[in-house]
Amino acid sequence: MDAAGSQVASECAQYAGQYQSGFITTQGGNLLCSKIIHVITDNQVKSQVSKVLHECEQRMYKSVAFPAIGTGQAGLSSAKVADEMLDAIVEFARQKSVQHLQAIKIVIFQTNMLTDFYESMKKIEDPDSSATESWLSMFKSFFWGRKQSAEKKKPMILEKKVNIVTFQICGESQEKVDATESWIKDLILKEQFESTISDEAIENFDETQLAILEDLQRGKQVNIEILNKLSPPQIKISGISRDVCSVSLEVQDMVKKIKSTEEEQFKAELLYDLVEWRYLGSNDSFVAFDKLTNMQLEHAKMAKKPYLNVIIKKKNYKVDLNTLKATNDQGKTKILQRVAKDEGK
Repeated sequence: MDAAGSQVASECAQYAGQYQSGFITTQGGNLLCSKIIHVITDNQVKSQVSKVLHECEQRMYKSVAFPAIGTGQAGLSSAKVADEMLDAIVEFARQKSVQHLQAIKIVIFQTNMLTDFYESMKKIEDPDSSATESWLSMFKSFFWGRKQSAEKKKPMILEKKVNIVTFQICGESQEKVDATESWIKDLILKEQFESTISDEAIENFDETQLAILEDLQRGKQVNIEILNKLSPPQIKISGISRDVCSVSLEVQDMVKKIKSTEEEQFKAELLYDLVEWRYLGSNDSFVAFDKLTNMQLEHAKMAKKPYLNVIIKKKNYKVDLNTLKATNDQGKTKILQRVAKDEGK
């Protein structure tokens, strides 16, 4: 309230006792927002978040930022608050009537709460869901804003593998020829198998993964088809049973690696909103580390590790986390700086 200024405080005093649905709305005051929705805390976090989201949609607001409601003076656990807030966002996002609200942010100043919110988001993600959009990707969409125009999916095409085998059947009678043909077809069908892998991570396959799939298709008795226009995208593997099984395992491993990388990037994005690690550049100004290195440095500090190896401008540096100095193999030293982004607020 102090940061918002006296005008907002006066509005709150004016509307006191007149609130509807458990909140009142004032101007943004000195804050960088157009409106402030003041929630009357009643420990019903899910209900409060839901009401605010519907109010934002009704008023055609494009974005909204929440604090971790109830984790301050109300004393609610951050894990419980995370579950209730994200449940409310899921229910809101599932409604097809949502047209205006494009970005939802939860601002977390306490680093220790970050894990609770991330774990809550992972619980909501259902790997067996056949929904058109996974909740984790939906959260990414809302937390960093929906794209105004959907990017066209790049077609992923593997060279069609066709091995033609011709059987010439001769026999004493048409009946025996037909019987032999049927026997051959049965043998072929018994050896044939098909496996389909569905996952949103397939959409993020690039040239590296496509090259691996092409090598698998050439080296094994299988045909691989990528159906990236479906939601979620699919990879269909058909061919000799033993090869289909082995290739399916390799593709699943590729998907897991992609998802693991995405999760690390997601956690790095969340942490970057809280704290930023920098090093002193050549022009005496501090330069921010990339987000993954930023997360590694913060995790090392939280774990009270004395040292961490990082890369600065393609050179290896050993960071002393006590002195906040990084030294390379030639003895050159750089000064580091850790900045909590809520400082001064």
